[in-house]
Amino acid sequence: MHKTSATLLIIDDDDVVRASLAAYLEDSGFHVLQAANGSQGLEVFKAQAPDLVICDLRMPQVDGLELIRRINALEVQTPVIVVSGAGVMSDAVEALRLGAADYLIKPLADLAVLEHSVRRALDRAFLRLENQRYREELETANRELQASLSLLQEDQNAGRQVQMNMLPVTPWQDTDFNFAHQIIPSLYLSGDFVDYFRIDDNRIAFYLADVSGHGASSAFVTVLLKFMTTRLLYESRRAGTLPSFKPSRVLAHINRGLLNCKLGKHVTMVGGVIEQSTNRLTYSIGGHLPLPVLYSPEHTQYLEGRGLPVGLFEEAEYHDQEIDLPKQFSLTLMSDGILDLLPGDTLKDKENLLPRLVSDAGGRLDGLQTAFGLANLGDMPDDIALLVLSRNLA
Repeated sequence: MHKTSATLLIIDDDDVVRASLAAYLEDSGFHVLQAANGSQGLEVFKAQAPDLVICDLRMPQVDGLELIRRINALEVQTPVIVVSGAGVMSDAVEALRLGAADYLIKPLADLAVLEHSVRRALDRAFLRLENQRYREELETANRELQASLSLLQEDQNAGRQVQMNMLPVTPWQDTDFNFAHQIIPSLYLSGDFVDYFRIDDNRIAFYLADVSGHGASSAFVTVLLKFMTTRLLYESRRAGTLPSFKPSRVLAHINRGLLNCKLGKHVTMVGGVIEQSTNRLTYSIGGHLPLPVLYSPEHTQYLEGRGLPVGLFEEAEYHDQEIDLPKQFSLTLMSDGILDLLPGDTLKDKENLLPRLVSDAGGRLDGLQTAFGLANLGDMPDDIALLVLSRNLA
């Protein structure tokens, strides 16, 4: 594990012993430096930076214990092996307390014992350096991660602010129509979106969209939806083509836009236009479930309709459905996340339950919020969106 060409520094005032140790260790593949006393050894150490030091304990000028202290003062991790003929227990204890890697007694009957001690000390030093490097890398990675998380949080906060500012006012009343919505994201940002606005003096438009996936990437598509619908309305007004502002054409326009952007995202949507002069609702379905629920005091039912998801198929076609609106009604649009809140073993069971819940809630958003327990939700697997438009409800 250690370097096979590690450099060793032998410090011993006995020339014969020093030469014998050096010759053996060089034969074992090490590069060996030598010094005859502690002072000279410190100079060599500072100049050559060996990987390991072997020193005698009893030396003139600077003895082995003082040598270890001075090496420690340099704040290096170089292991030191003491080889001494003094054999005093207190010296051995002090050497080890100061951080010596090993303490061997002269004379060494078998120099293989020294070689084994050297290799073991080098292995430990290598592991210590590797652990230190890993710790430094981990600390650096943690700092970078914290910086990235802070930046991500800033981006999320900015994205949430943009998304919230795009949503229409709730509740909103226009003539005798009332609109109200609630969106509960499963993450910080939502892939569900609602909008309603006046087209002209006679018509009001609305839609609910559920973007595939979750999180920021899906939330950004809601920004794109808002942009595309707003731009289409603006261009229609400028070109004087408002009579053709049909829900099916809006869905087709969004379908082309998403395909051209190549975002890998699609949307399920319900869009509608209320014509006040005729009291008719024109709507179009883009692969969305559950279907809108129409409530009146006399009857509650799903609207009919079908269509492909928006942003998946170039050949997708969307069709308009028309119904006459009751004088007293509500229309509830929901994203499919609402189905996760309902009891039932199958999708059909859940869908059969929805109209009854809307009816029990009197077709009102506050009643549905209570029925679904929206005030007490924990972590949800999907975003939840509710849009309720109504007229003449008590």
